[in-house]
Amino acid sequence: MGVAMGMMSLRLADDLSRQLEALAEATGRTKSFLAGQAIRDFVERESWQIAETVQAIKEAEAGDFASDEEVKAIAAKWKRNAG
Repeated sequence: MGVAMGMMSLRLADDLSRQLEALAEATGRTKSFLAGQAIRDFVERESWQIAETVQAIKEAEAGDFASDEEVKAIAAKWKRNAG
């Protein structure tokens, strides 16, 4: 059973289109496959960053910050390691 797939068309600048075509030829992949992989990578990266930001906001709203002692301990560790 295959994965359901949606259709989408997009316009690319001529130079980018030529680069994609050359990459497709060099790798033996289709332009659609390469474009899909690039979009997948972008969406996964952006989704991760958004999730991390939302979590950080929740922690900040809950007052979950590092204590002065924790910050000093980390600073001391960095100073020792920077040596």
